[in-house]
Amino acid sequence: MTRRIAFVTGGAGFIGSNIVAKLAEDPSLDVVVCDWLGEAELGKWRNIAKHPIGDFVAPEEMFEWLEKRWRDIEIVVHMGAISSTTEPDADKIIHANFTLSRDLFRWCADRQRRFVYASSAATYGDTTDFDDKDDLASLAALRPLNTYGWSKALFDLFAARQAARDYAPPQWVGLKFFNVYGPNEEHKHSMKSVASQIWPKVSGGHAVQLFKSYREGVADGGQTRDFVYVRDVADVVAWLASSEQVNGVYNLGSGKARTFEDMAKAVFTAAGKAPKIEYTPMPPAIRDKYQYFTQAKMDRLKAAGFNQPMTALEDGINDYVQSYLSQPDPYR
Repeated sequence: MTRRIAFVTGGAGFIGSNIVAKLAEDPSLDVVVCDWLGEAELGKWRNIAKHPIGDFVAPEEMFEWLEKRWRDIEIVVHMGAISSTTEPDADKIIHANFTLSRDLFRWCADRQRRFVYASSAATYGDTTDFDDKDDLASLAALRPLNTYGWSKALFDLFAARQAARDYAPPQWVGLKFFNVYGPNEEHKHSMKSVASQIWPKVSGGHAVQLFKSYREGVADGGQTRDFVYVRDVADVVAWLASSEQVNGVYNLGSGKARTFEDMAKAVFTAAGKAPKIEYTPMPPAIRDKYQYFTQAKMDRLKAAGFNQPMTALEDGINDYVQSYLSQPDPYR
């Protein structure tokens, strides 16, 4: 009997584990997780503890494992990356986010296996235009603000250039994630979503702190982001796994900008508490590079065939709080 394998790098991480959970709903598919778990007490293993997986592979053994089982592999979902925008080691970032992605892309092209990977809205840099054009000129024109965004933009351009030369996997898709929130982000510490970071104070009945605004016309806490629920992200990847004809780089957000104050109030409401919000000065080091607006244009993903409505912020936060954050076991 032929095995059907979905190989998920970063599969024990925040977004990766939610993708694993979704793909594992298919009993005919073996979902293989490639990741490091780290210290047991940090609980990253709990992100995948509730789901059947076909195997677990250490990243340093990845290509050896892939080579042995390549005939059974249906799709590689590459979520493994250094996602911290404050990581100081540029060599570490470029190796993890570009070099490894490049090698996986080439492996999938050589073996003709499908490839879906994580890009980022950080590729856009300081702009209010989040139109996800993926022609070579548009991708080359982007100017990210940090090394993380640059590493992701560099790989998007690499993949598009290889595809233009007819050297690409039979399906290749990059997903520019906007501000993802939801279960299984406990291990991310300072990189967790605002909802997760403020939950302890909200649940304890204390005030939460949001940044003051330093831009005329924008109220304190009025800075906006496109917040997208991680379940929607997993649904898109599952749809791509059954939509072999879709190729290119796409935005993946809710399609609607909301303020940090909106998110904080939604967490208080979901907890059944009156909002208590205070505003704290933004650190001087980030004031000049701070984005005040992000909003994904989702037209191309819809045109490609994904017609499922994205979860509204209040609905996503309510599910996150009620089903996960407020529970003794907060993992999906």
